Amino acid sequence: MLFLSGRTLAAALMTVSLTAACAGSGDTEGASQSGSKGATTTVSKPPAVPELPGGGTVLFPARRMVALYGTPGNPQMGVLGEQGVEDSITRVKALTNQYRDLTPEHEIPAFEIISTVALGSPGRDGTYSRAVPLNEIRPWVEAAAKAGVYVVLDLQPGRSDFLTQAKLFEEFLKLPHVGLALDPEWRLQPDQYPLQQIGQVGVDEVNSVIDWLADLTKANNLPQKLFIVHQFQQRMIIGRERIDTSRSEIAVAIHADGHGTPGEKMETWNDLLVGLPPGVRMAWKNFYDEDKPTFSPESTVAVDPRPWFVSYQ
Repeated sequence: MLFLSGRTLAAALMTVSLTAACAGSGDTEGASQSGSKGATTTVSKPPAVPELPGGGTVLFPARRMVALYGTPGNPQMGVLGEQGVEDSITRVKALTNQYRDLTPEHEIPAFEIISTVALGSPGRDGTYSRAVPLNEIRPWVEAAAKAGVYVVLDLQPGRSDFLTQAKLFEEFLKLPHVGLALDPEWRLQPDQYPLQQIGQVGVDEVNSVIDWLADLTKANNLPQKLFIVHQFQQRMIIGRERIDTSRSEIAVAIHADGHGTPGEKMETWNDLLVGLPPGVRMAWKNFYDEDKPTFSPESTVAVDPRPWFVSYQ
């Protein structure tokens, strides 16, 4: 059985000004020799890179993540929408604590927020996808930053494309604790409709988003970002072997979305491992309703290879 889905924290600029008061042959300690009485030399350090939740500026292998998945205010789309932001923070931290003694890495709580939602109708722009207003997502992003919770913005683009939709959330993606997820199940061709087929995306489109996000990360002096692509069938990512993992600004993960019995979930998992590009990490999803039974934290960390990101729906 397969799954059919689903402020601003700026770096401080540190400038050290050293004044050289040159009299005769003497300099002020630390100033450069200017040869001109009263001249000053200013040495500017590069902006400090802000740290990720849990510390550091590189995601893996020092940490793993445990996430609530869904969209604010909509419990039908995942457990994140079953309560408000503060209660979601409490819930995801409690869930993450269940993993803390099971792995040697630091377990970090996370939200995976569906930020564009696939629709059964064309919507205002005819794309069969609706962007959640920024003012509805912003409180979640801001509260997460204060609570040490990582955020992944999830895209269901319909007949739009992933890059166009990713740019809608540039404001949030300029923050150090926000990453991005693509869900090809909901990537439609111009003549396709939601729920009538499983969508798919070409690797060139995926790589265009990686390049844009990596450039954004570099330009804004941000720590490494998590970049997830959801998948439960090999056909969902055309040319997956060419996913670009060369950009150090980005950590790429394939998120296995299979649900059902343990045997069915592992069948999906093992199928996705075939031909996995070097440098791509694996992520896992647990379903409270569709899994029979839901994997315990102990069962989840026993999956081989151990998932770096675990979400709950």
